[in-house]
Amino acid sequence: MRSLSFLYKLTIFGFLLATLPVIFIGVFAYMTSSSEIESRVNNGKMQLLMQTSANVEQILTTVNHTLNQVINSTVMRKAMEQPLTVNDFSTYNDLSMELRHMQSFDTRVEDVVLVNVEQNWMIKNSGLYRFDEYEYKEQLAGLLAQPEDTVWMLNPTKWFYSEESAGNVGCPYTISLVKKLPTTGLEKYALAIANIPTCTLSEFLQYEQEAFADMMIIDERNRILLHPNEELIGSPVQQSGLIDEAKLTAYAGPFTAKSGSREYSVSVHASGFNGWKYLSAVSVDDLRQESRKIGIYTLYVCLLMLALSMLAAWIGSRRMYSPIQKLLALMKERLPEEQHSKPANEFQLIGEQVQHLFQSNSKLEKEVSQHLQQVRAFSLIKAYQGQTKPSELAGKLEQFGYGKQLPSWRSMAVITLQIDALDKERFGRNDLDLLLFAVQNVMEELVDPGSRLMPVTIDQTLVALIGGADNEAKPFTDYVYALTEQLQRSIQQYLQLQVSIGISLPFQSLDYLPLAYREGLEALKHRIKLGVGIIMQYEKLNSGQHFLLLNYPNQTEADLLDAIKLAEQDKARELLKQLLQSIFSAAMSPQDYQIPLARLLNNLIIAVQESGIGMSRIHETNESLYEELFELQIAHEIEEWFWLKLVGPLASIFRDRQNEQYHNISEKIIDLIHRHYDTDLTLEECASRLHYNANYLSSVFRKETNLSFSEYLTTYRFMMAKRWLSETDMSIKDIAARLQYNNPQNFIRSFRKLEGMTPGQYRDKQTG
Repeated sequence: MRSLSFLYKLTIFGFLLATLPVIFIGVFAYMTSSSEIESRVNNGKMQLLMQTSANVEQILTTVNHTLNQVINSTVMRKAMEQPLTVNDFSTYNDLSMELRHMQSFDTRVEDVVLVNVEQNWMIKNSGLYRFDEYEYKEQLAGLLAQPEDTVWMLNPTKWFYSEESAGNVGCPYTISLVKKLPTTGLEKYALAIANIPTCTLSEFLQYEQEAFADMMIIDERNRILLHPNEELIGSPVQQSGLIDEAKLTAYAGPFTAKSGSREYSVSVHASGFNGWKYLSAVSVDDLRQESRKIGIYTLYVCLLMLALSMLAAWIGSRRMYSPIQKLLALMKERLPEEQHSKPANEFQLIGEQVQHLFQSNSKLEKEVSQHLQQVRAFSLIKAYQGQTKPSELAGKLEQFGYGKQLPSWRSMAVITLQIDALDKERFGRNDLDLLLFAVQNVMEELVDPGSRLMPVTIDQTLVALIGGADNEAKPFTDYVYALTEQLQRSIQQYLQLQVSIGISLPFQSLDYLPLAYREGLEALKHRIKLGVGIIMQYEKLNSGQHFLLLNYPNQTEADLLDAIKLAEQDKARELLKQLLQSIFSAAMSPQDYQIPLARLLNNLIIAVQESGIGMSRIHETNESLYEELFELQIAHEIEEWFWLKLVGPLASIFRDRQNEQYHNISEKIIDLIHRHYDTDLTLEECASRLHYNANYLSSVFRKETNLSFSEYLTTYRFMMAKRWLSETDMSIKDIAARLQYNNPQNFIRSFRKLEGMTPGQYRDKQTG
């Protein structure tokens, strides 16, 4: 049997080489993505459960801590020792205030119930009751039989509502923190119960609302505390149709459960705080549906890759065999006639030694070329970054083949190029290096090698040194600018990419190469103001001066200006000293120190003008402040000059302004109180109307009146209350409502505390 030719063998091998990896990658991608989807969903659900658990436990801990404070208060201990009746209004009112402090938005506590079985009374939001007359007295008294002194329980909400408000119950069940009282005695005859409606727990749940998502909370007795279906709250966990108690007790990580005909992946988190369990279920069918989508997509991609790979293998095989076929034909022409008919492998006719020699030589040349390019690029990167000694730079560049063009260059400049934005439909961030390589190829084709060094990429910026024979800066600058314009257009035309280019100042010595690189980068930073697609010359940014490295203390200067405006002279003096020390600590020439000093002086003058202060109040002579400053030669003299000429006088002017402003602000606040005392007026509302910070207004008002805002408002309201009591027939209830009291009893108690008598007694005294 005649053996197959090398062409057919190569084609078959190409088919196998293309098919097997594609199939393996497709299967592996599908299995990995499916497993990863399920793992990520389960991990995400578990993280959500732990976060929800932490939120709930934080609220429960806060409620427990607050209730402990209430039951240990003096008012509570006093009330527990006596039978409360309607005549004990003061004690009841003080106790009610203690309980209402617990009922805040943060804790979600809706009601706090106190039950004293021994003294036969009960207190809650709606009032004081005789316990033996309460409808659910047996259920509440039964809570005393609990073995624990403190316990969280799920109870029917109707236990804690009187008959007149039972129809307004929003949640059928309430999570109750039950504490037996007294806490220190052996005999427990009273209860303190803080109630949180189960409906409010939903505010802690931040789970996704997909159709296959479900989350619920189960207490230690396996009763449902929270469920998207509120009708299931309070029911055993079996009624959810998702899980039974046996499986819930024996769970270990995510497990599978069935509800009807659907299968779910259930994640459970058990709280160590109170034994509650947090469950989240995800439909397995939906997870698999996502996996199937990935599988179909993967199949299509693999089929396409397989077809393209096979086509490439066929074309490539024929192209690869073409030189062999030519060599074989050439070799057969030189073979004797009798050897033409002998079946033989093609490579035996070509010769192993010749083939090996050519392949080795080609491989060696390729490797040497690649290594040389890498070394050249690495050396240029070090030169731009200032990591090469100036004395060695010229020698290294000459070593890498730039010895001819460098001597002919009279002017040089560094250009820096960055890609502005990527078309997200065509490219991703991973394509940036490849695009920069393409831009580099465009630059190498467009710019004559005699006018540039090899472009290199540094931190996603393409950097190149451009040189020319012009001695004058203007023609060379125009040449570089025109070159960058052409480069920008070509990149847009061939690659459909928008780029920005920064151009350094021209220079004549390679010693300026690192400085020019930084100037090019600095020019590119102005995209933040000018937008994308710019070509920015550094000479337009820095008045033609080279880049100066100086870390100006901007934050210290800002703090100094704030201290001046707040009239804090001691702080301003210290900040001035710190700022000047920071400037003089930099290693610069005396001329360079003038730059930050002039900047400080300029910013102080701007602060004077923006504050509406005439320069004549600061500087009475006609001599220029800048000239005075630059005549000084000693750092201490410069500090004293800034303090005596600008900082000190400015702080004094702002102090005088503050004194005038304080009195005016206090009068405006008092006027607002007199006009709006009968509304829900707050300091924050006054700050909004007067366009000031609330803390600032509070400080100013107390400094002027020796009273806080709330104290003055309360005093004025009571003055109006006494006027209405003595001059009008308004009822005490109407007076309390008009003065923004939620409860007339609160008004009566506050009036008695201030005047030593009730409002009714005060009216009788004034009219009698």
